[in-house]
Amino acid sequence: MQVATIGLDLAKHWFQVHGVDAAGAPVHRKRLKRAEVLAFFQGLEPCLVGMEACASSHYWAREIARFGHTVRLMPPAYVKPYVKRGKNDAADAEAICEAVMRPTMRFVAVKTAEQQGLLLLHRARRLLVRQRTMTACAIRSHLAEFGFITGQGIGRVEPLLERLAEKGAERLPGEVRDILLMLAAELATLGERIAQIEARIDEQHRANPVSRLIATIPGIGPITATAIAATVPDAAAFRSGRDFAAWLGLTPRQNSSGGKDRLGSITKRGDTYLRHLLFIGARNVIRYPKARAAAGAAWIEALVARRSKTVAAVALANKMARIAWAMMTSGEVYRSAREATA
Repeated sequence: MQVATIGLDLAKHWFQVHGVDAAGAPVHRKRLKRAEVLAFFQGLEPCLVGMEACASSHYWAREIARFGHTVRLMPPAYVKPYVKRGKNDAADAEAICEAVMRPTMRFVAVKTAEQQGLLLLHRARRLLVRQRTMTACAIRSHLAEFGFITGQGIGRVEPLLERLAEKGAERLPGEVRDILLMLAAELATLGERIAQIEARIDEQHRANPVSRLIATIPGIGPITATAIAATVPDAAAFRSGRDFAAWLGLTPRQNSSGGKDRLGSITKRGDTYLRHLLFIGARNVIRYPKARAAAGAAWIEALVARRSKTVAAVALANKMARIAWAMMTSGEVYRSAREATA
């Protein structure tokens, strides 16, 4: 019996397969070792293969698609309702097989190896930035115990260390000076590594036409542009800009019933990293007049007059996400509010 659809439950060492024919009758129910997966799919006629979008799923999607199969990835939250009873690999594979055949199911675009590599740069940079912030906070707190006080911000730690080396070294025990010098060296090393990664991201940005297109939006630079271009391989997978903004968690949470619409704060679902980058960019647009004029000063100033700057930044981030989707789907260059009006 020819297999029409397969649900594949991924793991580190053991993979569960659930296959059905065109009528939906089970044909395959088996466990595969990691080394047996590609050989199994190579021996099958081309069919529909469904998997959950999780760690290593994009790699397996690319490898299985080489044998002519149609591979579709689904968010795990959308697959969970199809699990009938219990929680095991066989039940998960059956649920994946059932979910991938639904006509209303939403799928995740398969990323290329280059797109995953670009996202790896972003994740490494985010890790190093977090470590640098932790190190700077540790230096500030340790020095505060000995009477050396400075404000928050990474830029204020280095002057504090210089001032300490010039005037206040005699106020510190030898062990304290040694540890602080060690932390200061680590802080400088982290800064150098972050600069190296940002240089690589900038190179990727200049070579990517989609990233360069998105970067013309006020408030979006190379880091945000490359992150969007690598995370969203196919913007046409979203029906509208609002769907894209909702996927990023930038739309109001709904709790409506009986014909009464109740909207709350944003959902904060979806990609946290992209949402954070867009929010930071929106705050910078609100802060600087030149960027504010390019993004539409009248709309932003009217919004700030009614609501707080944080709420205005969230609304602007939502607008930036919709503009980015429109530009990725149409290929048009960004036009400022003044140019669009003209």
